Amino acid sequence: MTARATLALLVALVLLNAALTFGNVWPTLWVRPEPALSIELALALLALALVAARRGAPPPWTTTALAALTVLLVLGRYAEVTARELYGRPVNLYHDLPHVPRVAAMFVEAAPAWSVAAGTALAVAGIAALYVLARWAWASVARALARTAPRRWLALAAAGACAAYPFAPGWFADPVSLAYARQVQVLARSLSGAAGALGASPDFSGRFERLGRADVLVIFVESYGAATYERPVLAGRLAPRRALLAAAIASTGRGVVSAFVESPTFGGGSWLAHASLLSGVEVREGDAYNLLLNSRRPSLATAFAERGYRTVALMPGLRQDWREGAAFYRFDAIYGARELDYRGPAFGWWRIPDQYALARLARLEEGVAPGRPRFVFFPTITTHAPFRPTPPYDADWARVAASGPDAAGTGNGKAEWSDLETAYGDAVSYVLAWLAGYVRERAGDDLVLVVLGDHQPPAGVAGERASWHVPVHVITARAGLLDALVAHGFVRGLQPAPHAIARMHELTAVLVAAFGSVDKTRVDVARPAPGG
Repeated sequence: MTARATLALLVALVLLNAALTFGNVWPTLWVRPEPALSIELALALLALALVAARRGAPPPWTTTALAALTVLLVLGRYAEVTARELYGRPVNLYHDLPHVPRVAAMFVEAAPAWSVAAGTALAVAGIAALYVLARWAWASVARALARTAPRRWLALAAAGACAAYPFAPGWFADPVSLAYARQVQVLARSLSGAAGALGASPDFSGRFERLGRADVLVIFVESYGAATYERPVLAGRLAPRRALLAAAIASTGRGVVSAFVESPTFGGGSWLAHASLLSGVEVREGDAYNLLLNSRRPSLATAFAERGYRTVALMPGLRQDWREGAAFYRFDAIYGARELDYRGPAFGWWRIPDQYALARLARLEEGVAPGRPRFVFFPTITTHAPFRPTPPYDADWARVAASGPDAAGTGNGKAEWSDLETAYGDAVSYVLAWLAGYVRERAGDDLVLVVLGDHQPPAGVAGERASWHVPVHVITARAGLLDALVAHGFVRGLQPAPHAIARMHELTAVLVAAFGSVDKTRVDVARPAPGG
């Protein structure tokens, strides 16, 4: 081989290896080379060398096929390393792909048209360039395999790498083919109906006597994670708002206890956390979610309904019929975007500010089922990525209920993805403001507020290798309920203890016991190891 041909072969091998071993540049969508070997490349080179020794150089169609396969493996590698770094979990094509159109639509609406067009063109051009480079690289390998000496050296090097793989796995990147194999396994399991066996439901029996006739609101704050305490910039940014909330709680004669729990999801998949808490059954993937909602399991909603409560789902992010709300949870009323009839300025993809949804609820329920206490399930949306524009908090709740926040307030910033941590801090600050305002607005009412996060924000905000922990606060004037929660690991105030006291679905049993189940005086839960 000439020096030029040798150099081309070395460059081709480096490119092919780098294409299958790169890592993620946290917390971005970019990648970087990693000092690792690809076992898939070694196996391919060994197989090609053995075939070439018998039949000569690979035919041209082999180069084309290998280039296409390389592109497929690179895309799989990219999805795998990016999902693990940004969302703390492996990609799951079967369950994630159905949500891609909605995420894409959110991005298209939030980003300028030129950036969407440029990003799409860049992605198409990048894939095309990747194919051209891969085809050149495999063509260089094919030319080397046509000659005896370089073919022997390639075969020896590839065989050595394959022999070392079982003994030095740390030298090698995770095989991309195994990631695809896992996707096929998930698909087969899901289609066969064999996936997602559910655990036992908690005991919902008892009289809930510590609640009296209090209204109970379970408020899931979107993306409210332990990062709001553990990231110094966020903790400092939110400290004044938390102080205002603590003052509102104290001034209305209420108390608050707090804890961390481990969410079943990270950076997205809110419905998995909602279902886990409402049912008391761990739901970590779409199969388990579908299996649960097609069952006749009890839930917090059905348990409260059996005790005379009117059960309400307040869901400003709901834009279509929610069959599960009626069929499984059996809510008496479901208020989605259509029922809330918001006509004020739009704030982000979801349009409806959290404060408006909660203020509007009082008007929608006015005169309905008088005398009955309410159980309200309220998944908020304002703190959904990209977190901006942030609505202004308006102290005039009557005006907000009628027409939304003060039209003079335009909210904080435009939707953008370049500084998510600052935008996230603003959004959570808004939530703490309306929570404090709501506590004051209903100063004389008998309330139990269970305020918790559904999952951590994306890793770009939560931090590298962040835990799956989320805060939970219980706010009420009912001292017996707060004491019972302290006995189960909660601490007084808005600052949780560092460890997680339970997983999300285990929290259900803790709450039910604290509400006053007469058959149990204590629910013991296994504390998960820190880090989720």
